[in-house]
Amino acid sequence: MTLTLNKCVRVLVVDDSAIVRKILTQELGRQPGIEVVGTAPDPYIARDKILALEPDVLTLDVEMPRMDGITFLRKLMKHRPMPVIVLSSLTPQGGRTAMEALEAGAVEVMCKPSGAYSVGDMCTVLVEKIKAASTARIASRPDSVTRSLATPQRLSMAETTNKIFAIGASTGGVQALTRVLSSMPANAPGTVVVQHMPAHFTTSFAQRLDTECAMSVKEADDGDHVLPGRVLIAPGGLHMVLHRSGANYYVSLKDGPPVCRQKPSVEVLFNSVAKFAGANAVGAILTGMGDDGATGLLNMRQAGAHTVAQDEQSCVVFGMPKEAIARGGAERIVPLDKVAEHLIAFART
Repeated sequence: MTLTLNKCVRVLVVDDSAIVRKILTQELGRQPGIEVVGTAPDPYIARDKILALEPDVLTLDVEMPRMDGITFLRKLMKHRPMPVIVLSSLTPQGGRTAMEALEAGAVEVMCKPSGAYSVGDMCTVLVEKIKAASTARIASRPDSVTRSLATPQRLSMAETTNKIFAIGASTGGVQALTRVLSSMPANAPGTVVVQHMPAHFTTSFAQRLDTECAMSVKEADDGDHVLPGRVLIAPGGLHMVLHRSGANYYVSLKDGPPVCRQKPSVEVLFNSVAKFAGANAVGAILTGMGDDGATGLLNMRQAGAHTVAQDEQSCVVFGMPKEAIARGGAERIVPLDKVAEHLIAFART
């Protein structure tokens, strides 16, 4: 879906709370480029309003009467695919729900504040995500899509030395990372990943990936070593930095302000990889909104690393890769299903 210049993004708000619907309508309605065309208290009314109002983007609550949001999302993606931003609670259970939502086809999952009146506080970020979602490529997702994404043929690979893979992603990145990492052999180089997600969501994401990948996947802890066959996912709300001690690589986790408006930030990770791994690294930037990691990928390339950017046709949102390509950071531009192949080929050089 591509919107014409200056056209407002038409949004339908689906939430069982009348207060949340009112606040979201008021706050989003004040933002330039956003038009709330309607609201719905449950999926059945939402279905009718989608047909009548033809919104560009849906914001979707999870816990609703008559049908839960995840079930509705699966039905929607099968019969009338469109960009959906899911609102989920910031809890471990919310993290598991977030994974289900992203696997079902949501382009983004955001934390839903515990208090209805604090919903307005998240609207600045929500506006950015709505605008990015309106440009997303959304395809029909049959029931078997998650299984097919999770079980591609794993690529064989010779034993590696001290190579490092560094990968960054945002919008659409859960599916993209699942595709890339589940294609890796068990002895692939140690891999460090930043996926833009809040706390708890990254915990559930790492746990889910660990069941689907030949490599071991975990949410990073401070001081974790980067080892062949291991993937470390940066925790939501903390920056992850690579360090080197002799021949050994390890990560540290740091608080601090967002970088490129993100925490964790791909830029922070990539800059540390450029500094401490240099030509021993291979970097990849995948689908996502914004420019996080674009300069970092260039720094990696200038430090001697091989670098890859996902191509426009296979991206959900061609933001981060586009910026990295424009700045000269991408040595190769490849479709998603070729990213793992290129990373492994580069690791052999």
